[in-house]
Amino acid sequence: MRSSSLISLTALLPVALIALVVLGALVAWLGRLGHGRAVLTACVRAAAQLGAVSVLIAWVVASFAAAAGFIVVMYGVAAFTAGRRITRGRKAWWAAVPIAAGAAPVLMILAVSGTISMDGIVVIPIAGILLGGCLTATSLAGRRAVEELVQRRGEVEAALALGFLPREAALEICRPAAAQALVPALDQTRTVGLVTLPGAFVGMLLGGASPTEAGVVQLVVLVALLAAEALAILVTTEMVARGCFT
Repeated sequence: MRSSSLISLTALLPVALIALVVLGALVAWLGRLGHGRAVLTACVRAAAQLGAVSVLIAWVVASFAAAAGFIVVMYGVAAFTAGRRITRGRKAWWAAVPIAAGAAPVLMILAVSGTISMDGIVVIPIAGILLGGCLTATSLAGRRAVEELVQRRGEVEAALALGFLPREAALEICRPAAAQALVPALDQTRTVGLVTLPGAFVGMLLGGASPTEAGVVQLVVLVALLAAEALAILVTTEMVARGCFT
């Protein structure tokens, strides 16, 4: 049986998936990247989680309360995942702040302006995209900022000796490194349509929308994602400079 979707549902699909998982794990292991086991567990978790969501999604989108609860769960998982990439212990939960600071205002602007409806089938995927982008931006910015402060501790102390306040001294050192976390989103936005055709665009086309409608949807998603990630990185950098993660 073949599907009209982007992926053909053939009998060899499970074989192809297993081969890709093994390939990724082997490359990570043989190349001593330190993530061989993580590749396996991530793929298994992805399969299990997507299977659960596929079962629950019809019920979730039918109720506003259920949709709101689902978004809260996504937010909690994003905060936990980003936080543990930056630090350990209870301070990891500080990651919830930049993720909310990035996703919430952007989602509010889209909703209040009428750009998106508040139907579960719309708001859940949009919220998921924003939370996912803020997760990545927060974890990258936070990790790079913390590492930069540790490695360049002498320069921070030199700035303090020159009269800088602790926050200002830390920002001078860690801000450039943290700002690099925005580069992937910038590159994705700059090259859309030239290098990649993102999921929202392709999904709209497969769903029967016109190329113009698909292009508008994808533009909104990319611009919203860029704004959300910029906010998340700004707040993350500020929090690292204030010692929230150390």
